[in-house]
Order: sequence, then C-alpha cells, then structure tokens
Amino acid sequence: MDPGFFVVQFLNGLATASFLFMASAGLTIVFGVTRIVNFAHGSFYMLGAYLAYTLAGIFMDAAYGAMSFWGAIFLAAVIVGLLGILLELVVLRRIYDAPELFQLLATFAVVLIVQDLVRMTWGGEDLLGPRAPGLKSFVLVAGRRFPEYELAMIFAGPLVLGALWLLFHRTRFGVLVRAATLDREMVGALGVNQALLFTGVLFLGAFLAGLAGALQLPREPANPYMDVNIIVEAFVVTVIGGMGSVTGAFLAALLIGELQAFGILVFPKITLVLAFLVMAVVLIVRPYGLLGRPQAESHGAARAGAGLAAGTPLQRGFWLALLALLLVLPLFADEYSLKLMIELLIFGLFAFSLNFIMGWGGIVSFGHAAYFGLGAYGAALLVHHFAWPMEGALLAAPLVAGTAALVFGALCVRLSGVYLAMLTLAFAQIVYAVAFQWVEFTGGDNGLIGIWPASWAASRTVYYYLTLAVSLAGIGLLWRFLYAPFGYSSRAVRDSAIRADAIGIDPRYQRWLAFTVSGIAAGLGGGLYVFSKGNIDPEVLAIPTSVDALTMVLIGGVETVTGPLAGAALLTLLKDFVMPLTLYWKMVMGVLILGMVLAFPKGLVGILADRLPALQARPAERERPA
Repeated sequence: MDPGFFVVQFLNGLATASFLFMASAGLTIVFGVTRIVNFAHGSFYMLGAYLAYTLAGIFMDAAYGAMSFWGAIFLAAVIVGLLGILLELVVLRRIYDAPELFQLLATFAVVLIVQDLVRMTWGGEDLLGPRAPGLKSFVLVAGRRFPEYELAMIFAGPLVLGALWLLFHRTRFGVLVRAATLDREMVGALGVNQALLFTGVLFLGAFLAGLAGALQLPREPANPYMDVNIIVEAFVVTVIGGMGSVTGAFLAALLIGELQAFGILVFPKITLVLAFLVMAVVLIVRPYGLLGRPQAESHGAARAGAGLAAGTPLQRGFWLALLALLLVLPLFADEYSLKLMIELLIFGLFAFSLNFIMGWGGIVSFGHAAYFGLGAYGAALLVHHFAWPMEGALLAAPLVAGTAALVFGALCVRLSGVYLAMLTLAFAQIVYAVAFQWVEFTGGDNGLIGIWPASWAASRTVYYYLTLAVSLAGIGLLWRFLYAPFGYSSRAVRDSAIRADAIGIDPRYQRWLAFTVSGIAAGLGGGLYVFSKGNIDPEVLAIPTSVDALTMVLIGGVETVTGPLAGAALLTLLKDFVMPLTLYWKMVMGVLILGMVLAFPKGLVGILADRLPALQARPAERERPA
C-alpha cells in the first residue's frame, strides 16, 4: 500500500486528537476543581457550533472579510463561556452541598432543555458552516491531498495546551485552579473565595467546549445530536488521561485519535467501540488513568435507609393497601393502563436493582443497562434461535445477565468513584456494539421480533399478574438482602472500606457479590420486558437506558429504600403523558427534573420521609451496626 496513505491517516489521527483534546480539556478542568461530572459540557460544545454558524452569517453579511469567520469563532466561545457562568450561578451553586449524583442529574436535565431549545431556534436540519478563509484548499503530503484546515487544526490542540500551561503556571487564577485540583478543602481553608473560583472554572470549561464546537463547524455540520456524540468521547478521553489532568487528556486524545485513524483499516467494525475498549484496558491496568491521581470516595451514593420500610402498623397498612390495589387493578383498568403498569413494574425492578448497589453499596454504575439488556437479549435469542419456551427463557435471562455481572464486576470493583462508573459504561458500550454489529445472531439494529409470551400468558391481564408476581418477588428478595447481614455489610463497606476491612469484611468481595446480585435482578427485569414488548433491539442496551435508571433512582431518592420505585413510577408516567403533548417534550422533562433536583435534593421519598417521620425506617433498622 502507498506509504502516503499511512502518512495522511496519521495526520487525520492528529487532527481528530486535536479536536478531542479541545472538547475534553474543559471537562477535565471543571471536574478537577468542582468534582462535578458535567453532562452539560456536550451542550456547550453544540451551542458553540450553532452560535458560530449564526454569527458567521451575520459577519459575512456585514462584509467583515476574514473576521466573518474567526471573529464568529471567538465570540461564540465567549458567549458559551458566559452561559457556563449562568449554569453555575443558577443551578450548580444551589446544589454544591448535595450528593454528586444530584449534580450529575441536574446537568443532564440541562442537556434535555438545551436540546429542544436548539431545535426551537435553529430547527432539526443539519447546518453546514462556512469554510475558513485562507484554508479552503489542500496541500500535498507524500503525494496525497490533505485539507489545509485539517492541517491548521493539528496545531490548534498543542496551542491550546500551551495556553493552558501558561494560564496555570503564570497566573494567580491558574495556581488556585491547580491547588484546588489537588486539595479543594485546603484552598477554602486558606481563605480563597471558592464560589468565585468555581465560577471562573465554569467559564473556562464552557469557553473551551464552545471553542471546540465552533472550530468543528467547517468539518462537520451543526446538528442537534452533537452534544451526545461528543460528551461520550470527551468522558472517555478525560478518564483515560486521568480526571483533572490536562496533559493526561492531551495524551489520551492522541492515543484515541490515532487508534481510530488506523483501527478502521484493521477491523472496520471495531471503530464503534474502540475508544471504550481502550478505556477499559487503561482503567484495568492503571485505575486512575494515565496521569490521574486517586480521588476521594464519591459521596454520590448517600446513606440509604429512610422511607417507607415495613415496620410500623402505618407502614404495613400502606403496603397492604398498595398490594390490594395492584391485585384488583385488572378489574377496572383497560388494556392500555395494564400495559403501562407492566412497564412501571419492570422499570421499578430495574431501578431497585441499581439502587441496591448505588444507595447501599456505594457503587455508581453508568452502564446498568448492560444487564437489563442482556437479560432481554438472552431470553429473546433463546426463543428465536433455539425455540425455548417462554418459561425457560425467562429463567435463563437473570442467569445470562448475572454471569456478565460476575465477570465485569470482578474488574469494576477494583476501582472507585467516577473511574468505576466509567468502566461500567465502557462494558455497557462494548455489549451494545456487539448487539448492534452481530447482525447474523442479534439482528443488528433491526433487532428481533416475534418474542411473545407463551399461549397461557398471552392475555394482557395474565401477563400483568405474571409481571406483578415476578417483579414483587425480585424486589422483595433484594429488600430482604438490604435488611440482612449482607445489606449491613454493604453499608459498612460503603461508609468506610478501611474500617470494614479491619473488622473482617472483604470490601472488594462484598462489592463484587452485590454487583452480581444486582445484575441478576436487572436481567430478570429485562426478561420480563422483552416478552411484554414482543421485540428487542440494541437501544435497550444504550446509554439513555442507563440514564433513565439513574434518573429514576435520583428523583425518587437515592437515600431511600423505596425511592427507586417511586422514581420509576414518576418517570414512566411523565414520559407517557408528557411526550404526546408536545414536540419539545425533552425540554418539559428537563425542566421538571431540574425543578425536582433543586426543590427536593433528597428525592421525593426522601423529603416525604423527613416531613413524615412515621413513614421512615425504624431507628433500629437504620442504625444497626454491620
């Protein structure tokens, strides 16, 4: 093969790396100082592209020459930086003391709001920006053409890295940012205004994201999906490099850029998951990334225990009344209502399984959809390819998911905090890629159809009762674990792994076992799900499914036992009733979620338990030692 081809591929990898670094640098700086996993970073990137498109059009009409492009790029980045300040003042400053996961949920709500605001303002069509003045042609490299703009952008990344180095080593603000990255509490103890520092960091992070999005415009049209696509890649680069390390992000971007450039030549299908494979390998070998440092344990999984346990007569009466209502529901509910209740029960089990490891085990998973989806696919594949009956496939579903959780969990529990969460996301994306690309076996993106219940369960009413029995059995078993010695051991490891180890509890084994049990329960929910739908496709394994589970847990209350059930019910009903009302349902959902996070930082059940002490778990249940 022509050597010039490899040279051009290498340069393409450098250009990709440059953009990845600029998109990731702000994310790693913000996390390093504020410890916020900022999902809205992708929204800033997207806004940078759209604002640059609009501003370039205005400047070109005014005949400003080359300034019509470069002025639009810079001004768009500044405006996005100011929007970062607005986010910090209006949203983040109100919840700095809340668990980190609530901050994550708040920024995710901002993503939903911005997505629909972009559609309302610019429409849903791709918008191709102008070409950069003076960089519209190509140069010959080893006898092959290479775009001048791509060549210029290769140097943009190192220039941004150099500018950040000067900022962090030659200015007081930069020194404070570096100090806060190492020890935020000490910086505050020395009298530094942390609120002002955080505001400055959010401006810098949003400015860099906006700059990357604006510079991307000549290469890629602005579209409403830019935010989701870039935030995943930015997280991967940030985690591989080490959270809080700008230099690490630059090295990680180089690694990912070149692997993507040459990986497509060796194995084209691997490009969909290559970055996640690299991240998984790096985190397994080096748990804190290339240049990262160990972070303090996440406080996102707060103390669980409050909320509607089954101790007092009032509590027992509540649950008996609810059970009676569920049992008689088919007598007066129509087919659609039963379908909705089936989904609610299934997602209640799914959310409860996530809170089993998150609220009680301190394990934050960004990829819990893997086990829900594997249970669904396990049952569907057994029915479709091997003609298994529904009963056997439904029993196999949790075993398939549990086996995957057993294998993945052994690697995940070696880590903690956001590194653990990102490794769970990596494994989930790997499973998603397999389901998406193994067309001969899984059906690819078309999925599998005709996965119906057995004849005796074909009636909606009968399948409702089957789902009710299986879901309540799964939730009840997990609930029993929570108040058994196993549950108290998990709490001990969550609260202090060192103390738990000192009294004879193996933290890693305890987390591994909890992770596996959680995966089994999620797989059981997935098995019920596929027979309720009659079909399956890779979207059940995708990131939005994991985000839905996190949202259910957080809006219900991660500090509570029953919060995930309330959150699952609320989110399912909101989606069902809000989506048909407007084309901009994401914005409505985002506003509702953001309002709940700001008004009820403990979740709905958490705030209810605080105001109605009779509904809380018994003190003996909350305080019993491990």
